[in-house]
Amino acid sequence: MPRPAAAAAGTRRWGLLTVLAGNMLIDALEVSVLVVAAPAIGADLHLAPAGTQWTMSGFALGFAGLLLLGPRLAARWGRRRLYLGALAVFAVASLVAGVATDPVLLVATRFVKGGCAALTAPMGLAIIMSVFPDGPARRRAISVYTLFGASGFTLGLLLSGLLTGWDWRFTLAFPAPVVAVLFVAGLRLIPAQEPAAARQPLPLARVLLLTAGTAALVGGIAQVPTDGWTGPRTAGLLLTAAVLFALLVVRERRSAAPILPASVRTSAALRRSALGAACLNGSYLGMLFIATLQLQDELGRSPLYTALAFLPASLPLALTALHSGAMVARFGARPLIALGSLAAFAGYLLLLRESTSYVTGLLPSLLLVGAGFVLAFTAFNTQAVSEAADSDKAVAGAAYQTAVQAGAALMPALAAALLTAGTGTPDHRSAHLLVAAVGLLGVVTALAGLVVPTTVRHSPKESG
Repeated sequence: MPRPAAAAAGTRRWGLLTVLAGNMLIDALEVSVLVVAAPAIGADLHLAPAGTQWTMSGFALGFAGLLLLGPRLAARWGRRRLYLGALAVFAVASLVAGVATDPVLLVATRFVKGGCAALTAPMGLAIIMSVFPDGPARRRAISVYTLFGASGFTLGLLLSGLLTGWDWRFTLAFPAPVVAVLFVAGLRLIPAQEPAAARQPLPLARVLLLTAGTAALVGGIAQVPTDGWTGPRTAGLLLTAAVLFALLVVRERRSAAPILPASVRTSAALRRSALGAACLNGSYLGMLFIATLQLQDELGRSPLYTALAFLPASLPLALTALHSGAMVARFGARPLIALGSLAAFAGYLLLLRESTSYVTGLLPSLLLVGAGFVLAFTAFNTQAVSEAADSDKAVAGAAYQTAVQAGAALMPALAAALLTAGTGTPDHRSAHLLVAAVGLLGVVTALAGLVVPTTVRHSPKESG
């Protein structure tokens, strides 16, 4: 290839990476962008914490619901068409969310945006793998993509703090013009891909059962403050969730084309990673939800103060993202997961002191949780796919991320239920005990992984 043509191809590839990484940043910051805005949303729309948490859980539900469907949709319609379609829907949902006055419509837009993120975030990595040649260029591209994803949570908190000070609706609407620009650039830069010749059937019914079951579970928990744990609405929704999950298991076992192949279903490493990461991610979001309400509603702190206060937990991961792979390669995934889970659990225990001082109360906990994510975040991802066959690693990764997002959907609902149940006075201790209990489950899962023999299929450091 002539040198000018090679240079043009290289420029085009890095332009494509800018689009993919930029959208990955948007997808990641959407996880946290409403954390700081939650009290303002609740006050403006007259929602109790159990209602406000749906703005966080709704996004996680949409994300979890479509992750496992994404690869089959891409095989049927092609990556380019699906990616661009998801970008367009995401931008429209952002605009609708910015003007929504009905809480149901607001949560619906969050669900839609979560579903779009579930399609674009993993697909962006797949496009990188197909466009960038194996070697240093691909490794740099993946590093950039990973860095943008790891930085998104921190940026979401900062933007939430800044924009909520003007109007919380800006936190919902601001992605629309950014994504519109990425869409226009993507029309030119994202390569076309023919749909697969052999199309697998779409497991729409099973994906619907998974999503509806999780939504019913969250909905049942959200009814606790007004209906109690044994009230008819709570019990009805929880029973509905149990029935839907049971139907999902039955249909998956009888299917000739299960969502999870055998090498994924039988992977103990995936199960440990999914449960451990769900505990870590869920307990962290639960802690932030409790702290947000306490700082703003009870202590009168500003949204910007709250966002800056949370940085010690989120910033370390963004700063160390490029070195996390080397850390896993050197020490192995299992020890890092155990140390990370222990650090986070120690942080949750400190919160039981219920100190109102930021420096001696919340800050040490945030630092420990931040250390936990630095140690365990990449290790969880590595361990999750370590036992899957090469052809099934993408599905294993999607199953793992589904569990992580399920934890993100459930924990804010549980925290809100315990925080506001009973008397009108917020029960911080019960909510923090829940967070600590979930953190302890993560520790137990991690320590159990240390005593499991390493699979012979991979090296110890690969499987962790």
